[in-house]
Amino acid sequence: METLHSHSVVLCKSRVWVAMLDINKAAGENLKEEMDKQYDWDKTVFLVCDVESDEQFKAAFQKATDTFGGIDILCNNAGILNEAEWEKTISVNLMGVIRGTYLAMEQMNKQSGGQGGVIINTSSLAGLQTFPSFPVYTATKHAVVGFTRAMAAASVLSGYGVRLNALCPAFVHTNLTSDIQSKLGQFSHLMDGTQQLVDKYGITSVSQVAECLLELLTDETKNGEALMVFKTGKTYATFPSI
Repeated sequence: METLHSHSVVLCKSRVWVAMLDINKAAGENLKEEMDKQYDWDKTVFLVCDVESDEQFKAAFQKATDTFGGIDILCNNAGILNEAEWEKTISVNLMGVIRGTYLAMEQMNKQSGGQGGVIINTSSLAGLQTFPSFPVYTATKHAVVGFTRAMAAASVLSGYGVRLNALCPAFVHTNLTSDIQSKLGQFSHLMDGTQQLVDKYGITSVSQVAECLLELLTDETKNGEALMVFKTGKTYATFPSI
């Protein structure tokens, strides 16, 4: 919930309506209450949703649409790191992103009556570099970058009017990076190498990642980009042209 929290706060500063989806009901309800008090408005809604469930995801989209009249922005941010449960890691980190993207495209697509929009898919620095101690997580995050870039190009060629970008932070102060060694499964013996990566890149603040999210949302020139976020700054990834 930590990353979702900061993203929502930044969006609320722009006075948008925010639907927060998470599998943790208690944390989500507490976050909604906190945000409503902090910003003194009732433009947030929390919906219990497991991104592995087509039924729950569709129901959450429908509820958000019924409440706010439509969807203009989607932030696919759900993710786990658990090499021991590699199939679940793929299901949440990749299939959940694809599922959310397609649901949003159904509403945003200008070719089917939508008004266009923006989709931000949270990948990771592991989506652009090799992290040996968590190869399945690395694979899912590479796939998120590839899927986002391909969908961005498809949107342009098809006239969908939807921009898609990938956010690729290094290590961030969230529950995902707490007690990393216990999440490495058979690769826990590579923890020393993981710690070297943490020392190299540092721990990025959630607020810094949220500001980069806002940049990708508001800069209309950004489509198919992968924005890397480090403790020391940010930089856009470059890819070979074909």
